Formats: sequence, C-alpha cells, structure tokens
Amino acid sequence: MPRAITAPPSVLSILAAKRDGRALPEASIRWLIDAYTRDQVPDYQMSAFAMAVLLNGMTPRETTALTLAMRDSGKRAKLRKDRRPKVDKHSTGGVGDKVSICLAPLLAACGARVPMISGRSLGHTGGTLDKLEAIPGFDVSLPLHTFEKIVEREGLALIGQTQDLAPADRKLYALRDVTATVESIPLITASILSKKLAEDLDVLVMDIKVGSGAFMKDLKQARALARSIIRVGKLASLKVRAVLTRMDSPLGRAIGNALETREAIDLLKGKAPEDLSACTFALASTLLCESGLAKTDREARAKLESAIEDGSALEKLRRVIRAQGGDPRVVDEPDRLPAAPIKLPIHAKRSGYVQSLDALSLGQIAQRLGAGRTRTSDPVDPAVGIHLHKKPGDYVHAGEPLAELHARSRATAKAEQATLSATFKISKTKPRLPKLIIEHL
Repeated sequence: MPRAITAPPSVLSILAAKRDGRALPEASIRWLIDAYTRDQVPDYQMSAFAMAVLLNGMTPRETTALTLAMRDSGKRAKLRKDRRPKVDKHSTGGVGDKVSICLAPLLAACGARVPMISGRSLGHTGGTLDKLEAIPGFDVSLPLHTFEKIVEREGLALIGQTQDLAPADRKLYALRDVTATVESIPLITASILSKKLAEDLDVLVMDIKVGSGAFMKDLKQARALARSIIRVGKLASLKVRAVLTRMDSPLGRAIGNALETREAIDLLKGKAPEDLSACTFALASTLLCESGLAKTDREARAKLESAIEDGSALEKLRRVIRAQGGDPRVVDEPDRLPAAPIKLPIHAKRSGYVQSLDALSLGQIAQRLGAGRTRTSDPVDPAVGIHLHKKPGDYVHAGEPLAELHARSRATAKAEQATLSATFKISKTKPRLPKLIIEHL
C-alpha cells in the first residue's frame, strides 16, 4: 500500500497556479512528483500539469526543483570517491549517432569513470541500448548494484534506466509522449538531468543535435535547451557543458543497430569516418578538460589518440562487453554481429557531387526496414539498416554505388530502393559544407 502523504497541498491549486503562469514553491513541486510516483495523482491531472508547463514555462528554480524531485523519486548510484572523475555524455538524438559506444571506453582508457545510462530508439532516431544489444549476450538491464560494481572495476558500464531509477521521469515521459508535451524545455531539462544526477556524476557534456534529423530543428531552440540544462545543472551542483552539433546528414556512414556498433568499434581501431571522429573527439575532449584529466584541448586530444593507438580503449570495450554478459570476440571479429540476408545496392544515375543527404528521410527508411520503432513496445531488428558509400561533398560516377540497403527480405529492400535513391541530391558543383561542430556552451 502507498504511504499516506500528510497535509497535502491541493492538486487543483498547483494546476491553477501553473495555468496562470505563477511560479510554484519547491515544496509543492516535490509533493506533486512524490504523489504522482505513488499513483496518488492521476494521469489526467499530471497531463494538465505538463500542458501548463509547456504553455507557460518554468523558472530555473522551479525546473531545478522538478529535476531534483524526479531524481529523488527512486534510487541513486553511489560510487566511491577516488582520483577518477565520474563523467558522462547525453545526446538529444540523431541518425547514425553511435558516439556513446566509442566515447565511453575512450574516456575510461583516459582515466575517467563513465556510469552511462542510455535510452532506446523511438521514431527515426536510433537508441544506444538497441545498438549494444546487437552484441550477442550484452545485458543492458543490470540492477543498480551490479552497474556500480562494473563501473568501479572496469571504469565504465552502459545500461538502460532501471525500474527504481528516477521512476517519476519514466512515468511522466510516457505521458508527455501521448499528450503533445514532449517539446517543453523545462520538462526536457528535468527528464535528462534527473537521470544524469542519479548517476552520481561530476561532469556532464550535452551533445545537442541541430537540423532536419534532430529533435531540435533550429539553432535558437537548441541554444535555449543548452542554456536551460547548464543553468539547472549548476543549481543542482553538477558541472554541465554543451556542444551543439549539426544533424542535417547522418553521423558516419552506418545507420542501423549492428551496422552502427561495427562502425563505433572501427573508431576505436582508428578507422572511423571523419565526422564521427570529429564529434566523438569534441565531446570527449570537453569532458577530459572539464574533469581535470587534461589542461588543454590539445592535451586531451593527444590522450584520446594515444588510447586508440595503444589499444587501451579497445580493451576497455572488450572488458565491459564481457562484464555485461556479451561476447567480446565481436571487437576483433565484427562478423559475429547480426547481418541482414539481403544487401541491395543503390547506384548513381548521373555523375557529380553529392549536395545533400537528408538525415530525417534516411532515419525513416531505416525505421521502416525494422531498425527503429514507432511505439516503445515495438521489436527492433538489429541486422537491418543502411550503409552509405557516399556522403555530401563526395564525388560519384554514374553507375557507382551510393548506398546499400540491408534488409530482411528482397521485397522490403525493393520497397525502399526508389526512396533512398531520391534522398541523394547530385549536381556538378562541389558543395560548401557547414561545420559539424556549431559551438561550445
């Protein structure tokens, strides 16, 4: 039985205050989140609260109170204090974004601890957990105490949100998804930081994607989210930095769970596409500098390069795969990853330079192939996806392959062939490509 809450404020008074644009006291926010977590506030009233926040916003102190109340709705990781700082990265999501899989072992090899709690794919953007589960046996559903032990022993662990970690966020996120309130910056801020604060972090870096394939479509919106998270992080005693990165084209050349996992492993072997390396190094360098493991960006990048060259980052990945029940042989034998039975190439109809490659369209194609999900309950096929032979700025000859569809059946691949071909815009002039790293905040 849920415990009784003594002398509760009126839910209606809380809703009315937020409806009218008034700031709520911390005690009211804490009571509301606690009562909602214990099923003492119904979904319809919490939906009204979420809509009022979407329409009228929250002050930084209100957002901080909401964040901490959601963090405190469940258990928190407890990592012992030692010389290794505790760092993590969170991305707002994009197509081909497999950075977490290579970033975590890189940072661990450079002397950090990385207690990483990630999410699953929804819609056209991929999820780190689905990519990790492409590794045979890899368990992302570890209990919190096992997660803590692996982080202490190996320097990193990668799991999903547990049932007892920020349960208020899990309930509220599901509600926002069906009430058109996902876009609220205070609610996004509280959702992200409640989980990250529960990891017992010292430093967090946000990778805020901007562009057609991102949740944030324009720079103004992305900056507003970055500033909100940085501000609330500071009020909650967490050092947060943000890097705004472009997501008009996919990151790397692989889209799909096993394909992206293979590409992340390639980065740790020094063989990754230039844009994936640039994004990973920008985020990792920020964390090394902010956590005190490097004094300058140059020193941080030298440490990261060394961790790749001497194989220590790759060994960290092997060890965490083994620790979480997976087959570490995939690191050296990537053919052990799931592979689609059908590989259908898409050829260029004319010669020229690839001008653009819409990330949103490619993410939607991969989703229809089975690499993503429409609802959280949908299954995901780890083997299917798209491999890009050409990206914006590359020259292609007529008849040369542009991309390859990896599908479960020939009929499924054929159904996407024309759509994928039309995604490539080709002309005679070489395009001027915008910078991948937009700015640091």
